[in-house]
Amino acid sequence: MMGTVQERQVFVSQKQIMLGNAAIARGAYEAGVKVSAAYPGTPSTEISENIVKYPEIYAEWSPNEKVAMEVAIGASISGVRALASMKLVGVNVAADPLFTIAYSGVNGGLVLVAADDPGIYSSQNEQDSRMVARAGMIPVMEPSDSEEARVFTKLAFEYSEKYDTPVMLRTTTRLSHSQGIVNLEEREEIPDKPYERNVQKNVMMPANAIKRHVVVEQRMKQMAEDASSMAINRVEYRDTSIGFITSGIPYQYVREAFPDASVLKLGLVHPLPRKLIEEFASKVDKLYVIEELEPVIEEQVKSWGISAVGKELLTIQGEYSTNMLRKAIGGEELNLTAPAQVPARPPILCPGCPHRSVYSVLKKLKLHAAGDIGCYTLGAVAPLNVVDTTVCMGASISTLHGMEKAKGRDYIKDWVAVIGDSTFLHTGVNSLMNMVYNKATGTVIILDNSTTGMTGHQDHAATGKTLQGEPTYAIDIYNLCKAMGIEHVYEIDAFEIEELAQLIKREVAREAVSVIITKSPCALLKEFKPKGKCYVEADKCKKCGMCMVSGCPAMTKTQEGIVKIDATMCNGCGLCMKNCKFGAIGFTPNGGAK
Repeated sequence: MMGTVQERQVFVSQKQIMLGNAAIARGAYEAGVKVSAAYPGTPSTEISENIVKYPEIYAEWSPNEKVAMEVAIGASISGVRALASMKLVGVNVAADPLFTIAYSGVNGGLVLVAADDPGIYSSQNEQDSRMVARAGMIPVMEPSDSEEARVFTKLAFEYSEKYDTPVMLRTTTRLSHSQGIVNLEEREEIPDKPYERNVQKNVMMPANAIKRHVVVEQRMKQMAEDASSMAINRVEYRDTSIGFITSGIPYQYVREAFPDASVLKLGLVHPLPRKLIEEFASKVDKLYVIEELEPVIEEQVKSWGISAVGKELLTIQGEYSTNMLRKAIGGEELNLTAPAQVPARPPILCPGCPHRSVYSVLKKLKLHAAGDIGCYTLGAVAPLNVVDTTVCMGASISTLHGMEKAKGRDYIKDWVAVIGDSTFLHTGVNSLMNMVYNKATGTVIILDNSTTGMTGHQDHAATGKTLQGEPTYAIDIYNLCKAMGIEHVYEIDAFEIEELAQLIKREVAREAVSVIITKSPCALLKEFKPKGKCYVEADKCKKCGMCMVSGCPAMTKTQEGIVKIDATMCNGCGLCMKNCKFGAIGFTPNGGAK
């Protein structure tokens, strides 16, 4: 009996159900990684949040993805294995160092996790990072489940060192956030590689880069040749009347939809194993290439003169599914049960969100806002309808600047730029610097809610905490703006709406760069403590609806038109109370009684 219990304990310790992102973190730990750097971005965020659980790895939130990539590069050059993690659009931010380190090569293994988002669940585009990797001559590996996420992460470091190259581990939202059984292994302690000064390899001035380009081309040719015998590219022969070339999550759909078909499953998706693909294609009667987003594999396969079917039947947009493949390829008439109809739930700012207060003021002043990436993007939709543009991280400030330079000072008298504290430190600093340098006159509102709210409340350089939760120096955004030479910088509570309105009116009219920092914490932070609850005195309510204009989800109307406040949702921010001109909304402080 005792033996049975002990065996069970051993089994549990060796297997664990993990998210794909957690499995990547585990793979990095087992691979002997010593440095990890990232900027939070869905669907990649949980990688770092799991890596930080392994004290053997130094892990940090960097100000942006470019910095994260450079930190990992520095660690690699010094001789240790290093990881950088980011979402698809973060790869664009990191492209400058990424493309160059592909020329330089590595010392310690260097892996970039690029998390793509088919279906655009949490991004501003549907980029396929495999195309970025092809442009940068960077090999790409793509796991199809949590266990492969762990294993491929380890293999990526081995390939990185073997071929002297950074390696991209490409994931998608479905892989990042689905769970599977993972086989845990011990950490491999990799000895640090000695650093040797090598200017021709590590200093990418033009004369050296020309020579390294030749090396990169030779490396990619060698990898392509070796790929045909790599275990992560495997053939599964079954019925040869139909064959599929696929990789990643689509492999799971293919296997479920066509369990009897032959499959060539690619683990290394760039460079492609041409010999293996040609051999597989010659043994099946009809060949399909199944890949989400762009026809990266399909176009190369067809360029070799191989007949294959792919995007003629399937979309380049969004995620695939088993049923989609059954219908498109199998011609099945699917009698699917209609999904349950649920009430529409439009995205909306949380109760007590300080962004709502700022936007309600901007709406009252009839101002337009050049927006940025964050929770505050929701200011673009009803009922606030304030944000007019959203491009990318840090773009709000530069967009406002571009408008002024294109159309003149009078054009932006009805505009402001809005940006969050984390996003400001990400790339907004540079944009503000540009406004000062090039003699702009716009008003920038930094919505400082003391966190990176959009991706789940991660710390950043101005919160005073590291990724490990340890106290550290907190960047003072006010003094940072003053150090740029901006004379007019102000801090104000986001819920002081009368004072905020007067301040914004004055600064928008000012012919100089000005910055307004609205300092109010996110209502979902653990340390946030509501001051109390708001309530409606029904006999005083005039049914005018002004208290509901800001769109707080804690507020509803009865059939009689009387406003009600859900006490379980209310955070006591008081915005509704300040918008009520009839004194119909009261406030109960914590510990008090109505």
